[in-house]
Amino acid sequence: MRQQLLALVLLLGFVSVAAAQPATGHSFAVSNGQFNLDGKPFRVISGEMHYPRIPRAYWRDRLRMAKAMGLNTITTYVFWNVHEPQPGVYDFTGNNDVAEFVREAQQEGLYVILRPGPYACAEWEWGGYPAWLLKDPSTVVRTTDPKFMKPAARWIERLGNELAPLQIGNGGPIILTQVENEYGSFGDDHQYMQQIHEMLVHAGFTKSQLYTADGPVQVPDGSLPDLPVGINFGGEKDGDAKDAFATLKKYRPNGPFFNSEYWAGWFDHWGGKHAHTNTDAQLANLKWTLDQGYSLSIYMFHGGTSFGWMNGANTDGKGSYEPDVTSYDYDSALDESGRPTPKYFAMRDVIAKATGITPPPVPNVAPAMTVPAIDMPETASLWDNLPLAISSEQIKSMEEIGQAYGYILYRTHLTGDAAGELVLDQLHSYAQIYVNKKLQGTIDRRLKQDRVSVHASAGAQLDILVENTGRVNFGKTIGGESAGITHQVTLAGKPLLDWEIYPLTITHVDKLPFMKKPCEGPCFYRGNFDLTNTADTFLDTSAFTKGQLWLNDHALGRIWNIGPQKALYAPAPWLSKGQNQVIVFDVQGKMGATLKGVDHLELGSSK
Repeated sequence: MRQQLLALVLLLGFVSVAAAQPATGHSFAVSNGQFNLDGKPFRVISGEMHYPRIPRAYWRDRLRMAKAMGLNTITTYVFWNVHEPQPGVYDFTGNNDVAEFVREAQQEGLYVILRPGPYACAEWEWGGYPAWLLKDPSTVVRTTDPKFMKPAARWIERLGNELAPLQIGNGGPIILTQVENEYGSFGDDHQYMQQIHEMLVHAGFTKSQLYTADGPVQVPDGSLPDLPVGINFGGEKDGDAKDAFATLKKYRPNGPFFNSEYWAGWFDHWGGKHAHTNTDAQLANLKWTLDQGYSLSIYMFHGGTSFGWMNGANTDGKGSYEPDVTSYDYDSALDESGRPTPKYFAMRDVIAKATGITPPPVPNVAPAMTVPAIDMPETASLWDNLPLAISSEQIKSMEEIGQAYGYILYRTHLTGDAAGELVLDQLHSYAQIYVNKKLQGTIDRRLKQDRVSVHASAGAQLDILVENTGRVNFGKTIGGESAGITHQVTLAGKPLLDWEIYPLTITHVDKLPFMKKPCEGPCFYRGNFDLTNTADTFLDTSAFTKGQLWLNDHALGRIWNIGPQKALYAPAPWLSKGQNQVIVFDVQGKMGATLKGVDHLELGSSK
């Protein structure tokens, strides 16, 4: 009897605690072949944008633009490399505060689709993988290799601390969480996919609906039988959506039917032309999908900017290399600077007619401004500001010396007269060759180049300045994406040894000893300009050749005169009333080049 009374007391205590702490969460799941929110049918109408590609001060503005286009959900990747720059060292501050981005989406009345990876793709540097994974060249990413899976599991566990509490079942806005990303385009190892699934569950991602996403024909390779599937495709001709869903129905006839990436634009790469996609066909496919009652996420609703070094690169797996530009405008509904395009208003009309819901008014966006020409009179030569060298008999990649991004300088002295071809075996990805600091030529992986002719006398100093122009983010080649010179250097057929290696991360350019003196070649140039008011602008870089630009210590992105990008987005929150500072590093610098701020995007044709 006493045991029964004790049991009753314990039960009543449990009930009392439960009553004192009522559940605040909701439910989102698949039932009867469709998404259900709190047991009622729910159609996801989402658009993708990525928090690191948008200045934090503008997150809420962009979210309100999404709501005004008629979206009810926002989709975002999480990029591992920005959050764990060194093993076990995490950063969720400032523009990396993904939890705050998710909370702001909820505050603006939007649900969230989370894509935690650990692989992302997204035309982002190495698909979001941190470069330190390449320090051990035997590590095989995107497989069950423990040297990859152990750090991946540690990362997902840490991400769960940030985001698992924000799932729909815990009262947050995250309704869907993706397992890996388009794995069927890479392989068919279902054991690997199951381990990633279990990794996410262990990290607490159990209060949102887990799912996989692939191209329609890759669904059998990349999906898991117990999870719903999203399909990714474009809409460049009328009927694409109908055909894609017909393929999905062969594999998943009972649904749910979800277009997890609807490509309503495309990205740009250096030396190509700016993407102009078929808006009429995109609208027709959007309308067809919505008329069926299907769910979708527009990729990209707003692309933003791959600031700094964060652009990725594309490849066909057969030796091609196409590094992406800094702009991720994507020919999207909301342009790089957050301004609505004609495509935005057209999509808004299609969504409103399909749903019968009148969206909120479109917010006003302050106009961009022009800035008069900015002189760059102060200089600092790269040759005069090298860091301490690392001595090595053999050539080493960036990752082998603990470097992730930027430039790397390899220096040796020739022991005898030399004439012949200098071959950089597996260069990643752009090099300038100097003998006694005089430029001899360039080697560009993009053009499938690997050699230049060199003539030098005994004792000559040979310098090879290499830029990591972006690691490939897609396909089977990602495992070999070390940066720098990744194998060896030969001259006239003989290996060169005994190197001094200078890591050029270029992270504190404002600390350089700038002076007013001429500088040509690889040089830093600094200028100042005053503003009475701030607004968005676009810094015209067409006077420079190739390099990087910093505005008030913000790394805006890359410069390359081959186009198509000829100006870098400078957001108003990164400008100041009063004095502003801009620094340009140009590997082929010349005196007299100026910058100016223009009031429109420059994403035209290449040379």
